[in-house]
Amino acid sequence: MKTVVDGPFLGKSSICEPILRSLPQWFGIEQSNIQYLKDIDVLPTFLAFVDGKAVGFITIKQHNKYSAEIHIIGVYPDLHHQGIGRALLEKAEEFLKKQRIEYLQVKTLSPSSHSEHYAQTRAFYFAMGFRPLEELKELWNKENPCLLMVKYLSHYMLL
Repeated sequence: MKTVVDGPFLGKSSICEPILRSLPQWFGIEQSNIQYLKDIDVLPTFLAFVDGKAVGFITIKQHNKYSAEIHIIGVYPDLHHQGIGRALLEKAEEFLKKQRIEYLQVKTLSPSSHSEHYAQTRAFYFAMGFRPLEELKELWNKENPCLLMVKYLSHYMLL
């Protein structure tokens, strides 16, 4: 199985929506999904293709000239553990490094919530070099504590 990652694109919510909706264990709040789809249309999004079919995506949000965030990432569940998420993240990081971004962050569900699915998510981020920075207990709500994770991409000397 050969994965091809392309982008960044804007306006690809119609391609990403079936992938997003195939992941209700992670993206089960309809109001949030509607906002994610709006965001996908206006933020840089990379698509992963297998045999010409979109099977995954990652959307990046730049916060300032030093940092960006994985706003959303998704891969069809039957294709998890096939290297597609890794390929998406590597392509996004390559893009961010060209923009001279030094730090990449991601917000995910904290381990204090005891979710098997999010334990897998955190394991993926750890494997990709992210480290926990802080638990934000009320960023989303008390039932969904947020774990902020960060990854150092590169340092650029200002000349």
